[in-house]
Amino acid sequence: MHRCFLLGLALFSAVSLSAQAKSRDVLTAKAPEGLVEKSWTVDGVKRTALLRVPAGVAGQVAVVFCWHGHGGRATAAAGKWGYDSADTSSLLVFPQGLPTVSPLVDKEGRLPGWQTTVGSEGDRDIHLFDAILTDLKKQYPVDERRIFSMGHSNGAAFSYLLWQARPEMVAAIGSVAGGLRGDVKGLPPMPVIHVAGEKDPVVKFSWQQATFAAVRKINGCAEEAKPWAKAGVIEATIYASTKGAPLVTGIHGGGHEYPKGATELIVRFFKENPKPAK
Repeated sequence: MHRCFLLGLALFSAVSLSAQAKSRDVLTAKAPEGLVEKSWTVDGVKRTALLRVPAGVAGQVAVVFCWHGHGGRATAAAGKWGYDSADTSSLLVFPQGLPTVSPLVDKEGRLPGWQTTVGSEGDRDIHLFDAILTDLKKQYPVDERRIFSMGHSNGAAFSYLLWQARPEMVAAIGSVAGGLRGDVKGLPPMPVIHVAGEKDPVVKFSWQQATFAAVRKINGCAEEAKPWAKAGVIEATIYASTKGAPLVTGIHGGGHEYPKGATELIVRFFKENPKPAK
């Protein structure tokens, strides 16, 4: 991988907060009805997330973790992404990040985000994922073949990090304007859907293309993609996999935003890609 790609992934969570964290709607957004805040004590620290438990669903239930970007809020992600209306049958989890140091624009770590490497921040956010999932399994009939992680920007990168840290638990991941670190090795195949803007000024499109190449190699994907779906401003293509782990790339002409159509595509991809039955 190119050095600029690695550097960009290390720093993009800092840059990405510039528009998101300062906007009034992020700070004041309200979660949709039906989502309830829950808390856990993780490594001695109170952590929270918004949960949506589906109503009237019989049998086992899928779980989808939805991670906001750096400087974002769980309420804004839940309110703006429309995941609760696009997927009415899954148990949705919108965790809230903690103040995280970002070297460019948040050196004092005043705004919330997620760890960017395994071992950083004391693995606090991996431990949060573990704590929430353990608790959900005690309370609900969780389908262990259908546990998914998606997010935007820093939250998308954290979903990629869970591929590295918890591949035995996560069935597939979704990334919007994120990236896989180029120094990660030895990953098992994992179905991935990645939405990227061609004019992204934060996680540059060339860096995200490097992620596509890395994922295709890990997953044993075809070199050529085939049309898969269109939603909102996004055109998505699929790279078939010899290892049961396809890559879908959803490209749009915009920048670092969470674009219209992203949630619809991610919901479809997750429904099509549970873990194989043992």
